[in-house]
Amino acid sequence: MTKPDSVELFRSSVKSGTPLDIAICNAHTAMTAFDDPAYAEILSHMTVFNDGIGISLANRLLYGSNFPDNLNGTDLIPSVLSEIGVPLRIYLLGARENQVLLAGKYIESVYPNHKIVGWRNGFFDLNDCDAICEDINRAKPDLLLVGMGNPRQETFIVQNRYRLNATVTVGVGALFDFMSGTVIRAPKIVQAVGLEWLFRLLQEPRRLFRRYVFGIPRFLIEILKLKFKGSVTKPVRSL
Repeated sequence: MTKPDSVELFRSSVKSGTPLDIAICNAHTAMTAFDDPAYAEILSHMTVFNDGIGISLANRLLYGSNFPDNLNGTDLIPSVLSEIGVPLRIYLLGARENQVLLAGKYIESVYPNHKIVGWRNGFFDLNDCDAICEDINRAKPDLLLVGMGNPRQETFIVQNRYRLNATVTVGVGALFDFMSGTVIRAPKIVQAVGLEWLFRLLQEPRRLFRRYVFGIPRFLIEILKLKFKGSVTKPVRSL
């Protein structure tokens, strides 16, 4: 999908009240799904958007085409908030308490047409979510942003979807870190050449070393296996 297509998907879902659950898939997300069939099954219940140069390269290798746009959550959600054209009730779930609080204040300051109706940090037991789901439901959000990283955020959404009344849910990864200002994004020129992952690695080497230094080669190997085994089917656009 193009970015305008994706914004329209958000808009139509909110206006019609049709539930929509979005996962944003980068190379790390895909590798987690390769390694964990249960997580792959969770993603199969969601609408999956492409994120990053790794997924774009995989698409070229497997299907010979580019994605129209990079739909990473850090850029997509601000576009949605700017362009959706309807006021949203937004609930933020994830990150640390100060980060999610600052992210909420940022959204209300930059996008005053929308209202933050609730927030909570992301540190809780996924097997004990009753109080959190009740709090979300009391807030009646149009948009639930869940920033707890893969696979935790998608697992929370799918496991609890039957009892959540949020219209649109999105797993947004590190979005709250960026919005709160606790993590700095790469300069635009670095983003443009597809090296934002390297900028993040230099910022957080201990946390991200294994994901990028070992994860990227593993991801490319898995994609090449799919290509040369001939086990890839033609993609079908379902939306």
